[in-house]
Amino acid sequence: MEFPDKDPIYLQISRLLSERILTGEWKPGDRVPSVRDLATDLEVNPNTVARTFQLLQDAGVFENRRGVGSFVAEGARDLVVAQARSRMENQDLPRVFQALAALGISPGHLSRLYETYLSQTKENLP
Repeated sequence: MEFPDKDPIYLQISRLLSERILTGEWKPGDRVPSVRDLATDLEVNPNTVARTFQLLQDAGVFENRRGVGSFVAEGARDLVVAQARSRMENQDLPRVFQALAALGISPGHLSRLYETYLSQTKENLP
């Protein structure tokens, strides 16, 4: 797997694993692949994945069951949503707002574009 972002790889892996929780691919109580298996799949050093797991455990997203492995914790989705929302509001949106202002795109126009997007997305859902 390629990691093009300037952020450290362990943080990029954290976002990837968090996305699996957000999409429902991994649910509370699900066993997470082992550090070694995930490192092999992602083609990274196991120490990098171990650092990611520690980060997610410290955040309460994963729980480690001694001798059994790591599991998605109860309430993990809410934690991941809060983290993603914070990142969006504090890092991503300021860059987007700067670009919108530079291009002269008004809040009203942006709102209309967003409403159109939402209506098209809802129509394409199964």
